[in-house]
Amino acid sequence: MGQTIRVVLADDQEMVRDGLGALLSSAPDIELVGEAGDGLQAVEAAARLRPDVVVMDIRMPGMDGLTATGRIIGDQTDPGAPRILILTTFDLDEYVYEALALGASGFLLKDAPARDLIDAVRVVARGEALLAPSVTRRLIADFARRRRYGALRPEAAAALTQRELDVLREVSRGLSNAEIAERLVLSEQTVKTHVGRILAKLGLRDRTQAVVFAYENGLTPPPGGEC
Repeated sequence: MGQTIRVVLADDQEMVRDGLGALLSSAPDIELVGEAGDGLQAVEAAARLRPDVVVMDIRMPGMDGLTATGRIIGDQTDPGAPRILILTTFDLDEYVYEALALGASGFLLKDAPARDLIDAVRVVARGEALLAPSVTRRLIADFARRRRYGALRPEAAAALTQRELDVLREVSRGLSNAEIAERLVLSEQTVKTHVGRILAKLGLRDRTQAVVFAYENGLTPPPGGEC
């Protein structure tokens, strides 16, 4: 495959780290460059090792994964900041909403098949797609209902062309580039170009932030009961 993805794994349970670490190391395009047993260690490892992705558990002693996510991402416009993949369970949804606001790029349920971790790391490293759409759409929709800031801000609409707004609405529904291309009768490369321009104009790092932006600004009403 392409360039090797450098990963730091943060989880307070050594047995979990050993298992997940072995799984990540089995992928030819992923290099496990560091581990952390709590949030503070994760922050230090991210600063020292400059990984592409940090796989972050939320509940850890001392500094939790949520605080660590905010510390690691810091200035969300920094292109060199690692992307954060959150490990979560359904009973931690409140933390997930905060992680979204802090700039986390994706989520993985702890009861997901082990192989999904490798795929999730690749997806987050690319910044090209949301994770587990059936779960992520529901989380983001609920996030939007709880944290809405009202109607679309004029400056947000003014920054984008009508076609870019159309693409952003489809991105916010969790569609892939191929699905958006089919829906809007565009080439996949054209959709990819539009997505890149949307992120650049709005100062966003990836599609997950674009989805949150769309919901918060009233571009996409939260779906009633959609999963």
